[in-house]
Amino acid sequence: MRWQIHTIGNFASHASTWDALNVRAGSLPFLRTDFLIPALAEFGNGKEYLAIGEENGDPVAIGIFRRTRRGFWETFQPSQLPLGAFLALPGLPLESALGDLLRALPGVALGIALTQQDPAILKRPLDSATTETLDYVDTACVRIIGTFEDYWAKRGKNLRQNIKKQHSKLAADGVATSLESIERPEDVAAAIAQYGRLESAGWKSMNGTAISADNAQGRFYGKAFESFCAKGQGRIYSYLLDGRVVAMDLCLEGESTIVILKTTYDESYKAFSPAFLMRHQYFQPIFELGRIKQVEFYGKVMEWHLRWTDEVRTLFHVNRYRWPWVKTARQNLNRSRSTSEPSKDHLATDPTES
Repeated sequence: MRWQIHTIGNFASHASTWDALNVRAGSLPFLRTDFLIPALAEFGNGKEYLAIGEENGDPVAIGIFRRTRRGFWETFQPSQLPLGAFLALPGLPLESALGDLLRALPGVALGIALTQQDPAILKRPLDSATTETLDYVDTACVRIIGTFEDYWAKRGKNLRQNIKKQHSKLAADGVATSLESIERPEDVAAAIAQYGRLESAGWKSMNGTAISADNAQGRFYGKAFESFCAKGQGRIYSYLLDGRVVAMDLCLEGESTIVILKTTYDESYKAFSPAFLMRHQYFQPIFELGRIKQVEFYGKVMEWHLRWTDEVRTLFHVNRYRWPWVKTARQNLNRSRSTSEPSKDHLATDPTES
């Protein structure tokens, strides 16, 4: 395979190549350039590289990579990106392709990591003398099969009873409920600001990870959702009680997938399970329309995910080393570090490391 290596400043000029390959390699919305370009603007350092792998002049793999330390590279992956920025056509011999990439990257590349890959998109390679894979976390999705009534009847008794109980309590108290779906690009800025206010009122405000209109996260999500909404593929769901927003989901649509990127709710309304009520309401039209085939949560499986689905799979890292001795040396080094906090400036070595 022949790899072309470009500085990240040239990424926009290769956007059509990236997006065309994404359509052929899973068509995930957050791996489109509409998502990646603002992510690079806010969370990149300008030192990333774009790598395009070709066979007979046809792009068959593509990725964004950054150097983590001398000789070692990994996929671009800020926390806002569920999977590492890498695409490959189904059936691509990954070990061989990454070996060619190691020889094409600047300097002497000893190893490269594909972080947080999805086995539904990229087949997990076998371990070998120069390749190792590591489990990352389990993630969940809802398959859209049959009617919503069929799906709901299969959910656990506790979830069904809780939703019914909350609806009854709200009705008895005379509380009006409503669901809004923000889909116009001109409405995105206000919706992201509202999301930030809701998130900032909760625990995320204490650790500085909440969205706000004037921070990098707010700017990023604003730009990304304006772009997706302009193409009819952005959905910001808001659930309201008596006109007050109490829960929100930020969602992107792909060809047949909707991804719930972020969720938040007003913790003062926690007793009403507002996020559950919201999803119960907007899942119904997803089933009825039939265009979406699955709802993806992408993230570590939590107990509440398993109330909505039984579908779970394991995300994984891939480490490809240039020579077998590099793999052996890295494994020995990692064993010696096993009693200390894993570093994030080298190839993925721990399932909790991103």
